[in-house]
Amino acid sequence: MKKIIALILFPFLIMPFGTKANENFSVEIEALTLVMEQYKDVSESKIESDVNDKKPSYMALKQDECSATVKVTEKTGLEVVNTESFDVNVCKKEIYKIIN
Repeated sequence: MKKIIALILFPFLIMPFGTKANENFSVEIEALTLVMEQYKDVSESKIESDVNDKKPSYMALKQDECSATVKVTEKTGLEVVNTESFDVNVCKKEIYKIIN
């Protein structure tokens, strides 16, 4: 009986710790959201066949309290087709593309 009660109460003990992660990564989450919204609009305008279906993956690195760098990598299966980097200012909601 004690094990059943422990299993029921265990998730409620962990829950407060999980909510703090959103505060720690809020800049990265907001930067990813901004870039995904912009990148989705650009990629929807291109018409491609199903064979060459490019799937983007996103990675964000926090620079300070207002800015982050987001890298978007397009892949078709295992082949990396395109990589783009963006500097994102979350406070001003501005996105700047990094030209390599």
